[in-house]
Amino acid sequence: MIKLTRQFYERDTCKVARELLGKYLIHEVAGERFIGKIVETEAYKGSEDKAAHSYNNKRTKRTEIMFGPAGHAYVFLIYGMYPCMNIVTEEVDKPCAVLLRGLEPIEGQNSMASRRFHKSYHELKKAQKINLTNGPGKLCMAMGITMESYGADLCSSSLQISGLEEQNFDIGVSPRINIPYAEEAILYPWRYYIKDHPYVSVPQ
Repeated sequence: MIKLTRQFYERDTCKVARELLGKYLIHEVAGERFIGKIVETEAYKGSEDKAAHSYNNKRTKRTEIMFGPAGHAYVFLIYGMYPCMNIVTEEVDKPCAVLLRGLEPIEGQNSMASRRFHKSYHELKKAQKINLTNGPGKLCMAMGITMESYGADLCSSSLQISGLEEQNFDIGVSPRINIPYAEEAILYPWRYYIKDHPYVSVPQ
């Protein structure tokens, strides 16, 4: 596998979100490596997108990283306790990002299961195995991604994305999930997923 370059992330956010499908999120924690295949993403297009934290160029301590160079991790908490990982895209001062919504566990499953369910992977039932990483908060917990990963450079840190260009799967497209506050942006078809993949958070 080849680590994605800065140039990959500097492009249109929706294009990046589509092309992240099938790539591999890799995180090294305390000498252990975790790998998950990206199967679901959502694009958030900054100042023009009422669903984005940076809508109308809102610049806060939380969103500051979105205004910087592409290829950095934007991690935030939902419900004040569950980290969610986004990847900053496009050019500086154009605060866009891609949310990672679903992963297929590839390596480090035992530790993932321990974090999520306090069990070893082989003890999990099939539904629990699917439930390991089929949501943005779930995948971060399983992969050991915390608020300490905020701002991590995916091109030069222990958190990175790698993969090849080939995509041997069909891509589904739909509106994004759980953004009832976003008015007309609720309908934007900016969610992308690998069709019929079991680790997609909300099957279509």
